[in-house]
Amino acid sequence: MTLVDIERVSDLIRLATTEVIVPRFRQLGSDEVEEKSPGEVVTIADREAEAIISRGLQELLPGVPVIGEEAVAANPALLDALMTEPMVWLVDPLDGTSNFARGEDHWATMVALVRGGETVAAWIWRQADEGLWVAEQGSGAWRNGTRVRVSPGPDDMATLRGAVLARFLTLEERTRMVPAFDLFGDVTDGFSCSGFEYPAIVTGEEDFALFQRLLPWDHAPGCLVLTEAGGVAAHPDGTPFRADHAVRRGLLLARDEHTWQTVRDLLYPDLASVLTAERDFRHHG
Repeated sequence: MTLVDIERVSDLIRLATTEVIVPRFRQLGSDEVEEKSPGEVVTIADREAEAIISRGLQELLPGVPVIGEEAVAANPALLDALMTEPMVWLVDPLDGTSNFARGEDHWATMVALVRGGETVAAWIWRQADEGLWVAEQGSGAWRNGTRVRVSPGPDDMATLRGAVLARFLTLEERTRMVPAFDLFGDVTDGFSCSGFEYPAIVTGEEDFALFQRLLPWDHAPGCLVLTEAGGVAAHPDGTPFRADHAVRRGLLLARDEHTWQTVRDLLYPDLASVLTAERDFRHHG
């Protein structure tokens, strides 16, 4: 059952992008970009777009909290709504902010509607190619109105192409994983933008991708798009992504189950010890 007007949310995202993000692309002043945490920047476009989208979403579903990336940066307690409220919005007003600030095209605006920890609707808008990716739980995934399906990955492991953002790997993970990269056809750092990474799996531009930092607004939209298109998005232990997982480490995307299993077994050869390390990370990290 549709919980919200898909087109109205799509129009709202495009409106915010047109009004406050596009005019600042490659036009940012030095006072319009700041570092909000080590290695993470925020721009005036992030904040203004989030404000527009948040107001619009609150009008669409009054009483449903909006959890925006920049609002959480100012008040981390807002994330508690994922565990306490029956339904919430997630908003990433400018995914790939560092790319945007450098004048690169790989950035997107993303929204997800989450019910009981599960993503039930998702939107990814990419200005660079005017691509609107939309998914509804149980109803499929669409790009600009055309339904999309993932095709099976190649059987030959040596031809698999993937992305692993190495800067988020721990020393142990880097020591374990990087030698395995040579067994694949190509492993890059990817797009540094979930709004491009997830669709790249759907289109077959990439066969797999591994994320380690799992902020809910970065992954809830893309996970639903990918899985509704027939792809796989799961933690190394095989459990599916949930937006209300407060702390998890490791999310592997793939075009199909065979590819997912092949990559998982190579990057996590001793899964038991890795899962023990993750439990320690969740309790103490």
